[in-house]
Amino acid sequence: MELHLRIIGVILILLAIIHASFPRQFSWKGELSSLSLINRQMMYVHTFFIAFTVLLMGALCIYSASDIINTPLGRQIAFGFFIFWGIRFIFQFFVYSSKLWKGKRFETSMHILFSITWIYLTVIFFMIAFEM
Repeated sequence: MELHLRIIGVILILLAIIHASFPRQFSWKGELSSLSLINRQMMYVHTFFIAFTVLLMGALCIYSASDIINTPLGRQIAFGFFIFWGIRFIFQFFVYSSKLWKGKRFETSMHILFSITWIYLTVIFFMIAFEM
């Protein structure tokens, strides 16, 4: 299970780093130009803190894998991560419109890849939280 946590840690750190490309990748300069300054800045700030949180989750999984698995506090943290990533998985299908990816090769591939990733994270954290 420690290996799974370390793999998850690497995945989460990579995901955090990818967030840095969002403004350019999604053309935020032009797309957000019509928003008020507060709304524009909230997009950047919230994206930063989501990425920072995901980075810290990844670091915790890499450097404290044994503690997460073998201590009551670690299993509580795993339970929280299970809830977090489980909800993220649900959002993948019920919040994001399928119009964003259906019929588009790259977008469909990313939808599938991230769906599998959210399932993997959810299942591993569930197993740790409930000592399976």
